[in-house]
Amino acid sequence: MTDWLYSDKVKDHFTNPRNVIFGDESAFPADGRGQTGNIKCGDQMLMLLQIKDDVIMDVRWKTYGCASAIASTSMLSEMIKGINIRDAYNIKPEDLVEELGGLPDYKIHCSVLGDKALRAAIDDYLAKTGRAGILKEAAVEICHCLNITDKDIETAFHKGARSWEDLQSATKIGTVCGGCKDKSMELLHEFAHIYGN
Repeated sequence: MTDWLYSDKVKDHFTNPRNVIFGDESAFPADGRGQTGNIKCGDQMLMLLQIKDDVIMDVRWKTYGCASAIASTSMLSEMIKGINIRDAYNIKPEDLVEELGGLPDYKIHCSVLGDKALRAAIDDYLAKTGRAGILKEAAVEICHCLNITDKDIETAFHKGARSWEDLQSATKIGTVCGGCKDKSMELLHEFAHIYGN
């Protein structure tokens, strides 16, 4: 038998996940609803938020996902209770990984489902309250030579980029020093995981 690769916190949140939806989701009246992922890839996430005066009062979620997705979303659901939606919107997967005591490198992409679903739920709440688009996820620069961000890569993915060559054709990324290739390919993998092919 192989050793368990996860921290005790990951084990705890995987085996005893907090704030999970059991049964019918309509039993939890939500002010914001966010869903992300692609069941074809094996991972899908639903997050429901109860919000009062822009503060997250309660949260429920469910997923079809691996131990890392379950543990990171369970941790996220605990972190966001009682905080302002603006602060919650800015929580990053790295924050979850740190709180969990780390994840194996090849499982980091699983932690993005929860924060994407959270942002979608907050966006849904803002749209329902007539404030659509007031919060924006900050772009992260991936290619420093050409100032290409993760948002540029996400846009290229939605337009069909699936390989390094596709990405270069769409954005010219990596045509100066090429030091951004690994991170760019990780992002393409994440987007395929979230949105499917």
